[in-house]
Amino acid sequence: MVARLTGGGLMDEGQGVVAVARVAAGRPDAVGRLAADLGPGPFAVVLLFVSPEADPGQVAAAAAPGFGAVPVIGCTTAGEISDHGYSEGGIVAVGLPAAHFAADILLIPDLDRIERQALIGWLVRARQNLSRQRPDWGHEFAFLMVDGLSAREDDLTAALAAGLGPVPLFGGSAGDGTRFRATFVLHGGRALRHAAVLTLLRSDCRARVFNLDHLVPTERRMVVTEADPARRIVRAINAEPAAREYARLLGKDPGQLTTFTFAAHPLVVRIGGRHHVRSIQRVADNGDLVFFSAIDEGLVLTMAEPLDIAAHLAAALDDLAQGGAPAAILACDCILRRMEALEKQQIGAMSQLLRAHRVVGFSTYGEQFNAMHVNQTMTGVALYPPERVDD
Repeated sequence: MVARLTGGGLMDEGQGVVAVARVAAGRPDAVGRLAADLGPGPFAVVLLFVSPEADPGQVAAAAAPGFGAVPVIGCTTAGEISDHGYSEGGIVAVGLPAAHFAADILLIPDLDRIERQALIGWLVRARQNLSRQRPDWGHEFAFLMVDGLSAREDDLTAALAAGLGPVPLFGGSAGDGTRFRATFVLHGGRALRHAAVLTLLRSDCRARVFNLDHLVPTERRMVVTEADPARRIVRAINAEPAAREYARLLGKDPGQLTTFTFAAHPLVVRIGGRHHVRSIQRVADNGDLVFFSAIDEGLVLTMAEPLDIAAHLAAALDDLAQGGAPAAILACDCILRRMEALEKQQIGAMSQLLRAHRVVGFSTYGEQFNAMHVNQTMTGVALYPPERVDD
């Protein structure tokens, strides 16, 4: 399937703002089919969101010749967002046409060696280069894809923020379904671990970067009293074994804790006047809690409760459409939101909303929003029809 999406609906060949195609992950000629369905472009960049059911190395290797001179980047997912809404077992390709976008792409090959000054220098030069290329286009944003098991997203986003200045950033941590074994980013014909890909974009389309969640803090608080911050592990809460104390506060047996429990009863921390989610990934065999994002001793965690996830998404997407509907929305959506929707039998309602508002993207192991690495949110960019100057 292929769709060229604009604010007014599906458009004729070549007239759209974003081209989208999807194929089954197991299809032998998957990349060739995606390239054919996206059409000739030309594209500034093609993004691939790849189910873990596919071999990411094979997909990356096929992408280089498959799309010719067009740069192709991507990542593995915890599920895809396509014209079906939430979907699984596929590869979603998103083409950003050169008629509306200019792109500069940076591979960060080793997240243990984040060279802050080098990143700042590259970002400054990339912004200047894109400005020279398209001085008539006034909209900029940055998109980040990063290894979702690297535990380096917090340091990376903080380093990038210094060089981005006023340019808004959004992104997602690559996934591996619900297996949590290996996550990859795709760049230059290779599938890479412990790496990230940053794309700086300039466009004639108005772009609104956003971040949303449906969680409300309660009065139940707890203190992290023993932790391993480098590995995002909490060993003790309120001086008690972490999983046991978290379960006690919920009135549950520790053996009942599942991913669905974590999605339904997230923890938040107050930073800069706002609450940010610190989602639990899993319970370790020894009873420790492994988190998706930064954690440290002395941190005060607050239990949060979710609002109706479908109703909240509907209101948020309607807000993005105030003054004119987006041509498309590129989104990174936490796996825990998908799991909550599934548990509460709202997956159909959520998918219908995503389809109706032209949302494409993937489910993540974490999201990036400006200088923050966050969890259990949807972050993305709403792209509006191109701004035209009358002759």
